Amino acid sequence: MLHVVFFEPRIPGNTGSAIRMSATTGSALHLVEPLGFDLSEAKLRRAGLDYHDLAHVQVHADLAAAKVALGPARVFAFTTQATTRYTDVDYRDGDVLLFGPEPTGLPPEVLSDPWLTDQLRIPMLPGRRSMNLSNAAAIATHEAWRQLGFPGGV
Repeated sequence: MLHVVFFEPRIPGNTGSAIRMSATTGSALHLVEPLGFDLSEAKLRRAGLDYHDLAHVQVHADLAAAKVALGPARVFAFTTQATTRYTDVDYRDGDVLLFGPEPTGLPPEVLSDPWLTDQLRIPMLPGRRSMNLSNAAAIATHEAWRQLGFPGGV
């Protein structure tokens, strides 16, 4: 199983979309508090449609708690500052894909954490600040899932 981590997400619609992605790919979604919304918000429920019960979602009090729950794993932090493309990695079962909050991305103290295996980027046209969080997570998750052979997929 792949693990997608949203560090301190702020926009409920993005997290709702990620819940739906989790349900459709079999990946686990980990939300690191503080969250910028309540999990019962209508925008989150609407974006996730009726997939909430089909998704694997865990909420962690902080990054330290998420690290304990995830155990030893390869952790790839997604940032526009990285030089390695997300397609240049040979993903493995159990890998962690870490994404920062909208609109700031992962803070320097997280990007310098020795817990990280590598920092990855999704290519974009020049002059663009960033990609939508749920879109970036979907792109990366589907590439990793594709490399794993789409286990469980039809």
